[in-house]
Amino acid sequence: MMMILASILAAVAVEVPLARVIDDAKAIDRVAAASKRDMPHDLMRRIVNDDIEALRGRRTDGTYEYAGFERFDSGRVTQSASVGTKDQKIEIRGSFVYKLQIESPSRRMMLMTRNRHIYPDHVEIDYLPVVSGAQKTQTMKLDVWLEPGQNKTVDFEAIAKQATVRLFTHADEKAGYGNVVLTLVQARVFDNPDSPYADAVASAKAILRALDHDDVPSIRAMATRMVNDLSPSVAAAVPARATAEVGGTPQELYTELQAIEDLLTGNETERRQGLDRLHQLVRKLRQH
Repeated sequence: MMMILASILAAVAVEVPLARVIDDAKAIDRVAAASKRDMPHDLMRRIVNDDIEALRGRRTDGTYEYAGFERFDSGRVTQSASVGTKDQKIEIRGSFVYKLQIESPSRRMMLMTRNRHIYPDHVEIDYLPVVSGAQKTQTMKLDVWLEPGQNKTVDFEAIAKQATVRLFTHADEKAGYGNVVLTLVQARVFDNPDSPYADAVASAKAILRALDHDDVPSIRAMATRMVNDLSPSVAAAVPARATAEVGGTPQELYTELQAIEDLLTGNETERRQGLDRLHQLVRKLRQH
């Protein structure tokens, strides 16, 4: 019943707080303009990151309306344990994970002595896939001795929204107990290029990069771009993905070129958006 309820909640369309994001972008622009050497970087990053999450349409279960997850390392959940000579079960849990790493460290925990080899027999993975509401179980036989400094990787069949992993293992009776480190690798969020807010998200990411370099002109240009992309007066209720037309003043032209430059230094999706904007700008200039 709880899984059915979770699936229903995940299917409900997410309402993106556009008015708040627009106000935040205006505030970022104003703060950047007024700041000298006292720009509140941490606060501005938190605001921009919150707005990116909102524009992605974050659901209550941690998934997104306009973003997904891919198999790239974005974080790790790690747990260390001692392994005795008798069969034992070691459990670790994580969210939005796609891979388990089993490591036999070179040194024992708390002691500066060489670790002992361990025998991981098999792994059981109970998980809820990101793309499906049905819980699944994956079992993999390992049947290998891990010497100190060695590791073993187990890939999940699918990226897991929630996962509980159980390792069944033991140490060598003659050598004595050993240590093991279990690590769950978390998936990375990627933005859907067909999201109605793709341009605004790209601009927000460009603001984060500009903050790293105290690039005030870029911060202001991207904040202005976000306002223009999301403002109801420009894009009605849902912002169009097409680029807003550039006015004829030198300042407007500079702002657009600055926005294009920031996009072209981003990831592949942002570079494509930057090229699209550049082509539209060139076509518009040819008409004048």
